[in-house]
Amino acid sequence: MKITKLFVIVALCLFTLPSFSQDTAYIRPDASGSGWVTMFNKGLTNAVFPAGVWSDSSGIFTATKDEALWSKDEYDDFVLDLDFMNAEGTNSGVMVHATDTKDWIPHSVEIQIADDYSKEWSSVSPTWQCAAIFGHQAATNKTLHKAGEWNHFTITCRGRKIWVVLNGTLVNTCDMSLFTSAKINPDGSEIPSWLSNPMATLPLHGHVGFQGKHAGAPIYFKNIKIKRLS
Repeated sequence: MKITKLFVIVALCLFTLPSFSQDTAYIRPDASGSGWVTMFNKGLTNAVFPAGVWSDSSGIFTATKDEALWSKDEYDDFVLDLDFMNAEGTNSGVMVHATDTKDWIPHSVEIQIADDYSKEWSSVSPTWQCAAIFGHQAATNKTLHKAGEWNHFTITCRGRKIWVVLNGTLVNTCDMSLFTSAKINPDGSEIPSWLSNPMATLPLHGHVGFQGKHAGAPIYFKNIKIKRLS
Protein backbone atom coordinates (compact mmCIF):
# COMPACT_ATOMS: atom_id res chain seq x y z
CA MET A 1 0.00 0.00 0.00
CA LYS A 2 2.79 2.40 0.88
CA ILE A 3 4.61 1.57 -2.34
CA THR A 4 1.45 2.25 -4.34
CA LYS A 5 0.94 5.61 -2.65
CA LEU A 6 4.58 6.51 -3.21
CA PHE A 7 4.25 5.65 -6.91
CA VAL A 8 1.18 7.87 -7.23
CA ILE A 9 2.94 10.79 -5.51
CA VAL A 10 6.02 10.45 -7.73
CA ALA A 11 3.85 10.21 -10.84
CA LEU A 12 1.93 13.33 -9.87
CA CYS A 13 5.15 15.23 -9.25
CA LEU A 14 6.54 14.25 -12.61
CA PHE A 15 3.29 15.18 -14.30
CA THR A 16 3.40 18.68 -12.84
CA LEU A 17 7.04 19.38 -13.72
CA PRO A 18 7.44 22.18 -16.27
CA SER A 19 7.59 20.92 -19.85
CA PHE A 20 10.53 21.71 -22.09
CA SER A 21 8.47 24.27 -23.99
CA GLN A 22 7.48 26.10 -20.80
CA ASP A 23 11.01 26.04 -19.40
CA THR A 24 12.94 27.07 -22.51
CA ALA A 25 10.86 28.37 -25.37
CA TYR A 26 8.28 30.55 -23.61
CA ILE A 27 10.93 32.63 -21.90
CA ARG A 28 13.55 34.68 -23.65
CA PRO A 29 16.82 33.08 -22.53
CA ASP A 30 19.88 34.83 -21.18
CA ALA A 31 22.06 34.50 -24.25
CA SER A 32 25.13 35.53 -22.26
CA GLY A 33 24.88 32.46 -20.06
CA SER A 34 26.71 29.16 -20.17
CA GLY A 35 26.78 27.27 -23.46
CA TRP A 36 25.96 30.21 -25.71
CA VAL A 37 28.29 31.06 -28.60
CA THR A 38 28.21 33.81 -31.19
CA MET A 39 27.40 32.10 -34.48
CA PHE A 40 29.44 34.31 -36.83
CA ASN A 41 32.84 35.91 -36.38
CA LYS A 42 33.55 39.55 -37.15
CA GLY A 43 33.52 39.99 -40.91
CA LEU A 44 31.66 36.68 -41.34
CA THR A 45 34.95 34.83 -41.69
CA ASN A 46 33.40 31.57 -40.44
CA ALA A 47 30.21 31.81 -42.51
CA VAL A 48 29.34 30.17 -45.83
CA PHE A 49 27.94 32.42 -48.59
CA PRO A 50 28.75 33.53 -52.14
CA ALA A 51 31.60 36.05 -52.20
CA GLY A 52 30.53 39.68 -52.08
CA VAL A 53 26.87 39.07 -51.19
CA TRP A 54 26.77 39.41 -47.39
CA SER A 55 28.51 42.10 -45.38
CA ASP A 56 29.16 42.90 -41.73
CA SER A 57 28.73 46.54 -40.74
CA SER A 58 29.50 46.93 -37.03
CA GLY A 59 27.85 43.59 -36.26
CA ILE A 60 24.81 44.06 -38.54
CA PHE A 61 24.61 41.52 -41.37
CA THR A 62 22.81 42.19 -44.65
CA ALA A 63 22.88 40.93 -48.23
CA THR A 64 22.77 42.47 -51.69
CA LYS A 65 21.22 39.40 -53.38
CA ASP A 66 18.86 36.54 -52.66
CA GLU A 67 21.63 34.26 -51.45
CA ALA A 68 21.59 32.66 -48.03
CA LEU A 69 24.11 32.99 -45.21
CA TRP A 70 24.94 29.60 -43.68
CA SER A 71 26.62 28.27 -40.59
CA LYS A 72 29.68 26.13 -41.24
CA ASP A 73 28.70 23.89 -38.35
CA GLU A 74 25.74 21.54 -38.29
CA TYR A 75 23.39 21.26 -35.35
CA ASP A 76 20.93 18.80 -33.84
CA ASP A 77 18.92 20.20 -30.91
CA PHE A 78 19.58 23.88 -30.20
CA VAL A 79 18.26 27.30 -29.18
CA LEU A 80 18.91 30.18 -31.59
CA ASP A 81 18.63 33.77 -30.38
CA LEU A 82 18.84 36.81 -32.69
CA ASP A 83 17.59 40.23 -33.67
CA PHE A 84 16.23 41.07 -37.12
CA MET A 85 14.98 44.24 -38.76
CA ASN A 86 12.71 44.41 -41.78
CA ALA A 87 12.74 47.00 -44.51
CA GLU A 88 9.51 47.88 -46.32
CA GLY A 89 8.46 44.72 -48.14
CA THR A 90 11.03 42.37 -46.60
CA ASN A 91 10.53 38.65 -47.22
CA SER A 92 13.23 36.55 -45.59
CA GLY A 93 13.59 33.71 -43.15
CA VAL A 94 15.66 31.57 -40.82
CA MET A 95 16.34 28.05 -42.05
CA VAL A 96 16.94 25.11 -39.72
CA HIS A 97 17.72 21.42 -40.29
CA ALA A 98 19.22 22.23 -43.71
CA THR A 99 20.99 19.20 -45.16
CA ASP A 100 21.53 20.75 -48.61
CA THR A 101 22.55 24.42 -48.58
CA LYS A 102 22.42 24.77 -52.37
CA ASP A 103 18.94 23.28 -52.82
CA TRP A 104 17.76 24.24 -49.36
CA ILE A 105 14.08 24.95 -49.97
CA PRO A 106 12.83 21.32 -49.91
CA HIS A 107 15.62 20.21 -47.57
CA SER A 108 15.06 22.46 -44.56
CA VAL A 109 12.42 24.13 -42.41
CA GLU A 110 12.01 27.88 -42.80
CA ILE A 111 10.80 30.13 -40.02
CA GLN A 112 9.43 33.03 -42.01
CA ILE A 113 10.42 36.67 -41.68
CA ALA A 114 8.24 39.21 -43.48
CA ASP A 115 7.09 42.80 -43.32
CA ASP A 116 3.47 41.93 -42.57
CA TYR A 117 2.54 45.63 -42.72
CA SER A 118 3.53 45.95 -46.38
CA LYS A 119 1.21 45.77 -49.37
CA GLU A 120 3.05 42.69 -50.62
CA TRP A 121 2.72 40.53 -47.50
CA SER A 122 -0.27 41.87 -45.54
CA SER A 123 -2.81 39.95 -47.60
CA VAL A 124 -1.03 36.64 -48.26
CA SER A 125 -1.69 33.35 -46.50
CA PRO A 126 -0.80 33.56 -42.79
CA THR A 127 1.61 30.66 -43.40
CA TRP A 128 3.63 33.12 -45.54
CA GLN A 129 3.75 35.82 -42.87
CA CYS A 130 6.24 36.52 -40.11
CA ALA A 131 7.03 33.80 -37.55
CA ALA A 132 5.15 31.15 -39.54
CA ILE A 133 6.66 27.78 -40.28
CA PHE A 134 6.66 28.74 -43.93
CA GLY A 135 3.99 27.03 -45.99
CA HIS A 136 2.87 24.91 -43.06
CA GLN A 137 1.74 26.65 -39.89
CA ALA A 138 0.90 30.29 -39.15
CA ALA A 139 1.99 32.19 -36.07
CA THR A 140 -0.54 33.44 -33.51
CA ASN A 141 -0.67 36.24 -30.92
CA LYS A 142 2.30 38.00 -32.48
CA THR A 143 3.40 41.59 -32.10
CA LEU A 144 5.70 42.43 -35.00
CA HIS A 145 7.51 45.74 -35.03
CA LYS A 146 7.29 47.85 -38.17
CA ALA A 147 9.97 48.22 -40.82
CA GLY A 148 13.03 50.00 -39.48
CA GLU A 149 12.58 48.66 -35.93
CA TRP A 150 14.39 45.69 -34.42
CA ASN A 151 12.56 42.47 -33.57
CA HIS A 152 13.78 39.59 -31.41
CA PHE A 153 13.53 35.90 -32.32
CA THR A 154 14.20 32.87 -30.16
CA ILE A 155 13.89 29.59 -32.07
CA THR A 156 14.16 26.30 -30.22
CA CYS A 157 14.55 23.00 -32.07
CA ARG A 158 14.39 19.80 -30.07
CA GLY A 159 13.59 16.51 -31.72
CA ARG A 160 10.78 17.08 -34.19
CA LYS A 161 9.41 20.09 -32.33
CA ILE A 162 10.06 23.77 -33.03
CA TRP A 163 9.14 26.68 -30.76
CA VAL A 164 9.21 30.27 -32.05
CA VAL A 165 9.26 33.24 -29.66
CA LEU A 166 8.82 36.69 -31.25
CA ASN A 167 9.51 39.76 -29.12
CA GLY A 168 9.09 37.77 -25.92
CA THR A 169 5.86 35.97 -26.83
CA LEU A 170 5.54 32.34 -27.88
CA VAL A 171 3.84 32.58 -31.27
CA ASN A 172 4.37 29.16 -32.86
CA THR A 173 4.75 25.59 -31.63
CA CYS A 174 5.17 23.06 -34.41
CA ASP A 175 5.35 19.28 -34.26
CA MET A 176 7.05 18.27 -37.50
CA SER A 177 5.94 14.65 -37.10
CA LEU A 178 2.34 15.64 -37.87
CA PHE A 179 3.23 16.97 -41.33
CA THR A 180 3.34 13.69 -43.24
CA SER A 181 2.19 15.00 -46.64
CA ALA A 182 4.00 17.16 -49.19
CA LYS A 183 0.69 18.51 -50.51
CA ILE A 184 -1.73 19.08 -47.63
CA ASN A 185 -1.09 20.31 -44.09
CA PRO A 186 -2.88 18.67 -41.13
CA ASP A 187 -5.38 21.55 -41.09
CA GLY A 188 -6.28 20.91 -44.76
CA SER A 189 -4.43 23.90 -46.22
CA GLU A 190 -2.32 23.45 -49.34
CA ILE A 191 1.46 23.24 -49.15
CA PRO A 192 3.48 25.18 -51.77
CA SER A 193 4.63 22.77 -54.46
CA TRP A 194 8.30 23.61 -53.99
CA LEU A 195 8.22 22.19 -50.43
CA SER A 196 8.34 18.71 -51.91
CA ASN A 197 9.56 16.80 -48.85
CA PRO A 198 7.12 16.23 -45.99
CA MET A 199 8.41 17.88 -42.81
CA ALA A 200 7.95 14.61 -40.94
CA THR A 201 10.63 12.99 -43.11
CA LEU A 202 13.31 15.69 -42.86
CA PRO A 203 16.55 14.85 -41.02
CA LEU A 204 17.08 16.71 -37.77
CA HIS A 205 20.79 17.39 -38.25
CA GLY A 206 21.83 20.27 -40.47
CA HIS A 207 22.98 23.82 -41.02
CA VAL A 208 21.30 27.03 -39.87
CA GLY A 209 20.75 29.68 -42.54
CA PHE A 210 19.48 33.19 -43.11
CA GLN A 211 17.78 34.21 -46.34
CA GLY A 212 19.20 37.23 -48.16
CA LYS A 213 17.64 40.07 -50.15
CA HIS A 214 14.52 38.35 -51.42
CA ALA A 215 11.68 39.97 -53.40
CA GLY A 216 13.75 43.14 -53.80
CA ALA A 217 13.82 44.18 -50.13
CA PRO A 218 16.73 43.80 -47.69
CA ILE A 219 16.83 42.16 -44.29
CA TYR A 220 19.15 42.94 -41.36
CA PHE A 221 20.39 40.56 -38.63
CA LYS A 222 22.49 41.07 -35.51
CA ASN A 223 23.33 39.41 -32.19
CA ILE A 224 23.03 35.88 -33.59
CA LYS A 225 23.82 33.37 -30.85
CA ILE A 226 23.24 29.66 -30.54
CA LYS A 227 23.29 27.08 -27.78
CA ARG A 228 23.44 23.35 -28.37
CA LEU A 229 21.04 21.24 -26.29
CA SER A 230 22.11 17.87 -24.93
